[in-house]
Amino acid sequence: GYNELVEIEDGRGEKRIGQVLEANQRAAVVQVFEGTTGLALADTAARFRGESLRVPVTREMLGRVFDGLGRPIDGGPEPLTREHWDVNGAAINPTARTYPTTFIQTGISAIDGMNTLVNGQKLPLFSGPGLSHNRVAAQIVRQAKIVGHDVSFAIVFATMGVKHDVAQYFIDDFRDTGVLENVVMFLSLADAPSVERLITPRSALTMAEYLAFHENMHVLVVLTDMTNYCEALREISIARGEIPSRKSYPGYLYSDLASLYERAGMVENSTGSITQVPILSMPNDDISHPIPDLTGYITEGQIVFDRELFQKGTY
Repeated sequence: GYNELVEIEDGRGEKRIGQVLEANQRAAVVQVFEGTTGLALADTAARFRGESLRVPVTREMLGRVFDGLGRPIDGGPEPLTREHWDVNGAAINPTARTYPTTFIQTGISAIDGMNTLVNGQKLPLFSGPGLSHNRVAAQIVRQAKIVGHDVSFAIVFATMGVKHDVAQYFIDDFRDTGVLENVVMFLSLADAPSVERLITPRSALTMAEYLAFHENMHVLVVLTDMTNYCEALREISIARGEIPSRKSYPGYLYSDLASLYERAGMVENSTGSITQVPILSMPNDDISHPIPDLTGYITEGQIVFDRELFQKGTY
Protein backbone atom coordinates (compact mmCIF):
# COMPACT_ATOMS: atom_id res chain seq x y z
CA GLY A 1 0.00 0.00 0.00
CA TYR A 2 0.99 3.64 -0.44
CA ASN A 3 3.33 4.85 2.36
CA GLU A 4 3.76 1.28 3.63
CA LEU A 5 7.05 0.52 5.37
CA VAL A 6 9.36 -2.04 3.70
CA GLU A 7 12.29 -4.00 5.13
CA ILE A 8 14.93 -4.76 2.50
CA GLU A 9 17.68 -7.34 3.02
CA ASP A 10 20.62 -7.45 0.61
CA GLY A 11 22.80 -10.42 -0.33
CA ARG A 12 25.06 -9.87 2.70
CA GLY A 13 22.19 -10.02 5.15
CA GLU A 14 22.26 -6.30 5.92
CA LYS A 15 18.87 -4.62 6.33
CA ARG A 16 17.60 -1.28 5.13
CA ILE A 17 14.16 0.26 5.26
CA GLY A 18 12.11 1.91 2.56
CA GLN A 19 8.68 3.27 1.80
CA VAL A 20 6.21 2.41 -0.94
CA LEU A 21 5.72 5.30 -3.36
CA GLU A 22 3.42 3.51 -5.77
CA ALA A 23 1.80 0.07 -6.03
CA ASN A 24 -0.17 -1.70 -8.72
CA GLN A 25 -1.04 -5.28 -9.62
CA ARG A 26 2.39 -6.01 -11.10
CA ALA A 27 4.92 -4.10 -9.00
CA ALA A 28 5.61 -1.80 -6.10
CA VAL A 29 7.93 1.20 -6.35
CA VAL A 30 9.98 1.49 -3.15
CA GLN A 31 12.16 4.44 -2.10
CA VAL A 32 15.06 3.13 0.00
CA PHE A 33 15.99 5.51 2.80
CA GLU A 34 19.65 4.44 2.97
CA GLY A 35 20.08 4.45 -0.83
CA THR A 36 20.24 1.56 -3.28
CA THR A 37 24.03 1.14 -3.55
CA GLY A 38 24.94 -2.55 -3.59
CA LEU A 39 21.37 -3.77 -4.09
CA ALA A 40 20.62 -6.24 -6.88
CA LEU A 41 17.19 -7.69 -7.54
CA ALA A 42 18.54 -11.24 -7.77
CA ASP A 43 19.73 -11.41 -4.17
CA THR A 44 17.49 -8.80 -2.49
CA ALA A 45 14.52 -9.74 -0.33
CA ALA A 46 11.71 -7.34 0.63
CA ARG A 47 9.21 -7.71 3.45
CA PHE A 48 6.20 -5.43 3.54
CA ARG A 49 5.34 -4.47 7.11
CA GLY A 50 1.65 -3.72 6.57
CA GLU A 51 1.96 -0.40 8.39
CA SER A 52 3.34 3.06 7.79
CA LEU A 53 6.40 4.45 9.52
CA ARG A 54 6.21 4.87 13.29
CA VAL A 55 8.63 6.86 15.44
CA PRO A 56 9.39 6.45 19.15
CA VAL A 57 8.00 9.23 21.34
CA THR A 58 8.89 9.95 24.95
CA ARG A 59 9.65 12.98 27.10
CA GLU A 60 13.20 11.65 27.54
CA MET A 61 13.88 12.56 23.88
CA LEU A 62 14.28 16.20 24.94
CA GLY A 63 17.93 17.15 24.59
CA ARG A 64 18.53 14.55 21.87
CA VAL A 65 19.34 14.76 18.14
CA PHE A 66 17.72 12.39 15.61
CA ASP A 67 17.66 11.95 11.87
CA GLY A 68 14.49 12.51 9.86
CA LEU A 69 13.23 9.01 10.67
CA GLY A 70 13.63 9.37 14.43
CA ARG A 71 16.90 7.41 14.72
CA PRO A 72 19.54 8.79 17.13
CA ILE A 73 22.53 10.52 15.50
CA ASP A 74 24.00 12.04 18.67
CA GLY A 75 25.80 8.89 19.80
CA GLY A 76 23.14 8.14 22.43
CA PRO A 77 21.00 5.01 22.78
CA GLU A 78 17.64 4.32 21.18
CA PRO A 79 14.80 5.94 23.19
CA LEU A 80 13.39 3.54 25.76
CA THR A 81 9.64 3.69 25.26
CA ARG A 82 6.67 1.54 24.36
CA GLU A 83 5.05 4.46 22.56
CA HIS A 84 5.58 4.41 18.77
CA TRP A 85 3.28 6.80 16.91
CA ASP A 86 2.39 6.89 13.22
CA VAL A 87 4.14 9.83 11.54
CA ASN A 88 1.11 10.45 9.32
CA GLY A 89 -0.94 12.15 12.00
CA ALA A 90 -4.19 13.91 11.20
CA ALA A 91 -4.90 17.63 11.07
CA ILE A 92 -6.76 18.96 14.11
CA ASN A 93 -10.54 18.93 13.69
CA PRO A 94 -11.67 22.59 13.46
CA THR A 95 -14.62 21.95 15.78
CA ALA A 96 -12.24 20.68 18.48
CA ARG A 97 -10.01 23.77 18.36
CA THR A 98 -9.96 26.48 21.02
CA TYR A 99 -9.17 30.10 20.24
CA PRO A 100 -5.46 31.00 20.65
CA THR A 101 -4.86 33.95 22.98
CA THR A 102 -1.55 33.35 24.80
CA PHE A 103 1.49 35.34 23.69
CA ILE A 104 4.81 33.56 22.99
CA GLN A 105 7.70 35.95 23.49
CA THR A 106 10.51 35.46 20.97
CA GLY A 107 12.72 38.28 22.25
CA ILE A 108 12.78 39.79 18.74
CA SER A 109 11.07 43.17 18.93
CA ALA A 110 9.94 43.24 15.28
CA ILE A 111 8.02 40.01 15.86
CA ASP A 112 6.82 40.58 19.42
CA GLY A 113 5.71 44.15 18.74
CA MET A 114 4.39 44.03 15.19
CA ASN A 115 3.46 40.47 14.21
CA THR A 116 3.06 38.62 17.48
CA LEU A 117 3.50 34.86 17.69
CA VAL A 118 0.45 33.46 19.48
CA ASN A 119 0.26 30.06 21.14
CA GLY A 120 -1.47 27.58 18.83
CA GLN A 121 -0.92 29.58 15.66
CA LYS A 122 1.28 28.96 12.62
CA LEU A 123 3.39 31.97 11.65
CA PRO A 124 5.85 31.39 8.78
CA LEU A 125 9.02 33.28 7.96
CA PHE A 126 9.41 34.06 4.23
CA SER A 127 13.09 34.47 3.50
CA GLY A 128 15.41 34.25 0.51
CA PRO A 129 18.72 32.59 -0.36
CA GLY A 130 21.54 34.02 1.71
CA LEU A 131 19.35 35.96 4.13
CA SER A 132 19.61 35.55 7.90
CA HIS A 133 16.71 33.12 8.52
CA ASN A 134 19.03 30.57 10.16
CA ARG A 135 20.19 33.21 12.64
CA VAL A 136 16.59 34.19 13.40
CA ALA A 137 15.54 30.53 13.79
CA ALA A 138 18.34 29.91 16.29
CA GLN A 139 17.46 33.10 18.18
CA ILE A 140 13.78 32.13 18.43
CA VAL A 141 14.71 28.70 19.80
CA ARG A 142 17.08 30.25 22.36
CA GLN A 143 14.68 32.95 23.59
CA ALA A 144 11.11 31.73 23.08
CA LYS A 145 9.01 31.49 26.24
CA ILE A 146 5.47 31.98 27.47
CA VAL A 147 5.38 35.01 29.76
CA GLY A 148 3.13 35.28 32.79
CA HIS A 149 2.10 31.61 32.90
CA ASP A 150 3.64 28.75 34.84
CA VAL A 151 3.58 26.12 32.07
CA SER A 152 5.82 23.42 30.66
CA PHE A 153 7.38 24.63 27.41
CA ALA A 154 9.42 22.66 24.87
CA ILE A 155 10.73 23.12 21.33
CA VAL A 156 10.84 20.66 18.45
CA PHE A 157 13.32 21.74 15.78
CA ALA A 158 13.41 20.08 12.32
CA THR A 159 15.65 20.77 9.33
CA MET A 160 15.16 19.50 5.78
CA GLY A 161 17.88 19.48 3.15
CA VAL A 162 20.33 21.70 5.03
CA LYS A 163 24.10 21.42 4.68
CA HIS A 164 26.24 19.79 7.35
CA ASP A 165 27.78 23.08 8.50
CA VAL A 166 24.33 24.65 8.97
CA ALA A 167 23.13 21.65 11.00
CA GLN A 168 26.27 21.81 13.14
CA TYR A 169 25.69 25.55 13.65
CA PHE A 170 22.27 24.84 15.15
CA ILE A 171 23.57 22.00 17.37
CA ASP A 172 26.51 24.06 18.66
CA ASP A 173 24.35 27.15 19.21
CA PHE A 174 21.72 25.27 21.21
CA ARG A 175 24.31 23.34 23.21
CA ASP A 176 26.49 26.37 24.01
CA THR A 177 23.50 28.44 25.18
CA GLY A 178 22.07 25.61 27.31
CA VAL A 179 18.71 25.31 25.55
CA LEU A 180 19.40 21.93 23.93
CA GLU A 181 18.09 20.09 26.99
CA ASN A 182 14.65 21.53 26.20
CA VAL A 183 14.80 20.84 22.45
CA VAL A 184 14.21 17.73 20.32
CA MET A 185 16.11 18.00 17.02
CA PHE A 186 15.31 16.15 13.78
CA LEU A 187 17.98 16.71 11.13
CA SER A 188 17.59 15.62 7.51
CA LEU A 189 20.75 16.76 5.75
CA ALA A 190 21.29 17.68 2.11
CA ASP A 191 22.75 14.27 1.28
CA ALA A 192 19.79 12.35 2.74
CA PRO A 193 17.28 10.71 0.35
CA SER A 194 14.45 12.93 -0.85
CA VAL A 195 11.79 10.80 0.81
CA GLU A 196 13.44 11.38 4.21
CA ARG A 197 12.81 15.11 3.77
CA LEU A 198 9.11 14.31 3.42
CA ILE A 199 9.14 12.24 6.62
CA THR A 200 11.15 14.73 8.73
CA PRO A 201 8.45 17.35 9.45
CA ARG A 202 5.97 14.54 10.12
CA SER A 203 8.36 12.95 12.62
CA ALA A 204 8.81 16.33 14.31
CA LEU A 205 5.07 17.03 14.47
CA THR A 206 4.37 13.54 15.81
CA MET A 207 6.86 14.21 18.60
CA ALA A 208 5.21 17.58 19.22
CA GLU A 209 1.75 15.98 19.40
CA TYR A 210 2.99 13.53 22.02
CA LEU A 211 4.49 16.29 24.17
CA ALA A 212 1.45 18.56 23.74
CA PHE A 213 -1.46 16.18 24.07
CA HIS A 214 0.07 13.35 26.13
CA GLU A 215 2.49 15.28 28.36
CA ASN A 216 0.36 18.48 28.40
CA MET A 217 3.23 20.75 27.34
CA HIS A 218 3.20 23.86 25.16
CA VAL A 219 5.35 23.05 22.14
CA LEU A 220 6.91 25.36 19.56
CA VAL A 221 7.79 23.60 16.29
CA VAL A 222 10.36 25.25 14.01
CA LEU A 223 10.55 23.77 10.48
CA THR A 224 13.33 24.83 8.09
CA ASP A 225 13.51 24.88 5.09
CA MET A 226 10.04 24.12 3.74
CA THR A 227 11.25 24.94 0.23
CA ASN A 228 13.57 21.91 0.38
CA TYR A 229 10.58 19.84 1.51
CA CYS A 230 8.52 20.98 -1.48
CA GLU A 231 11.41 20.34 -3.86
CA ALA A 232 11.59 16.76 -2.58
CA LEU A 233 7.82 16.43 -3.01
CA ARG A 234 8.15 17.59 -6.63
CA GLU A 235 11.04 15.22 -7.31
CA ILE A 236 9.12 12.19 -6.06
CA SER A 237 5.93 13.28 -7.82
CA ILE A 238 7.77 13.48 -11.16
CA ALA A 239 9.39 10.08 -10.53
CA ARG A 240 5.92 8.61 -10.00
CA GLY A 241 4.73 10.07 -13.29
CA GLU A 242 2.08 12.31 -11.75
CA ILE A 243 0.56 15.16 -13.75
CA PRO A 244 2.43 18.38 -12.78
CA SER A 245 0.86 21.70 -11.87
CA ARG A 246 2.47 25.15 -11.50
CA LYS A 247 6.26 25.04 -11.97
CA SER A 248 6.07 21.23 -12.08
CA TYR A 249 4.92 20.95 -8.46
CA PRO A 250 2.18 18.37 -7.90
CA GLY A 251 -1.40 19.56 -7.95
CA TYR A 252 -1.84 18.44 -4.34
CA LEU A 253 0.94 20.74 -3.01
CA TYR A 254 -1.67 22.88 -1.20
CA SER A 255 -3.34 19.96 0.57
CA ASP A 256 0.04 18.39 1.39
CA LEU A 257 1.27 21.60 3.05
CA ALA A 258 -2.06 21.94 4.85
CA SER A 259 -1.68 18.41 6.23
CA LEU A 260 1.45 19.69 8.02
CA TYR A 261 0.45 23.22 8.99
CA GLU A 262 -2.98 22.22 10.28
CA ARG A 263 -1.39 19.91 12.85
CA ALA A 264 -0.77 23.06 14.92
CA GLY A 265 -3.31 24.40 17.38
CA MET A 266 -5.01 24.10 20.76
CA VAL A 267 -7.60 21.44 21.46
CA GLU A 268 -10.54 21.41 23.86
CA ASN A 269 -10.00 19.46 27.10
CA SER A 270 -6.22 19.60 26.68
CA THR A 271 -3.83 21.98 28.42
CA GLY A 272 -1.11 21.45 25.80
CA SER A 273 -0.69 23.17 22.45
CA ILE A 274 1.38 23.17 19.25
CA THR A 275 2.65 26.38 17.66
CA GLN A 276 4.46 26.35 14.33
CA VAL A 277 7.12 28.60 12.82
CA PRO A 278 7.78 27.22 9.32
CA ILE A 279 10.68 28.87 7.48
CA LEU A 280 10.87 28.88 3.71
CA SER A 281 13.31 30.54 1.32
CA MET A 282 11.49 32.07 -1.64
CA PRO A 283 13.15 31.12 -4.96
CA ASN A 284 14.43 34.35 -6.59
CA ASP A 285 12.77 36.26 -3.70
CA ASP A 286 9.46 35.68 -5.51
CA ILE A 287 6.61 35.85 -3.00
CA SER A 288 4.18 34.73 -5.73
CA HIS A 289 6.07 31.44 -6.16
CA PRO A 290 3.78 28.43 -5.48
CA ILE A 291 5.44 27.55 -2.15
CA PRO A 292 5.06 30.93 -0.35
CA ASP A 293 1.82 31.61 -2.24
CA LEU A 294 0.08 28.47 -0.98
CA THR A 295 1.66 28.74 2.48
CA GLY A 296 0.22 32.22 2.85
CA TYR A 297 -3.31 30.89 2.27
CA ILE A 298 -2.99 28.36 5.08
CA THR A 299 -1.13 30.25 7.79
CA GLU A 300 -1.99 33.25 9.98
CA GLY A 301 -0.05 35.93 8.14
CA GLN A 302 3.68 35.82 7.55
CA ILE A 303 6.94 37.60 8.33
CA VAL A 304 8.87 38.54 5.19
CA PHE A 305 12.64 39.13 5.14
CA ASP A 306 13.62 42.11 3.00
CA ARG A 307 16.82 41.82 0.96
CA GLU A 308 17.26 45.59 0.70
CA LEU A 309 17.26 45.93 4.49
CA PHE A 310 19.66 43.00 4.76
CA GLN A 311 22.08 44.59 2.30
CA LYS A 312 22.00 47.76 4.40
CA GLY A 313 23.15 45.71 7.38
CA THR A 314 19.79 45.91 9.20
CA TYR A 315 18.99 42.77 11.19
